[in-house]
Amino acid sequence: MYVCSCFGITDKQVKEHAAAGACTPRQIASATKAGTDCGSCVRTIQGLLGRGACPRRELLEKGEITAVLAADEGLAEAA
Repeated sequence: MYVCSCFGITDKQVKEHAAAGACTPRQIASATKAGTDCGSCVRTIQGLLGRGACPRRELLEKGEITAVLAADEGLAEAA
């Protein structure tokens, strides 16, 4: 199912980026541009991300910034 019709982003792509560490709509937007044009998909993206644990946030809280930066590079490569 298409989540973002402006950029042709599917729910599968959002879930893949979430599995790679993106846990906010802004991080999904950075990786895919979804939510950066008309914005109508942002609530759908929020729903797909849910309110579960965020591996990225947990790493930051532990002070493991290198792991976060590596995850950010992985997101950029996946896009």
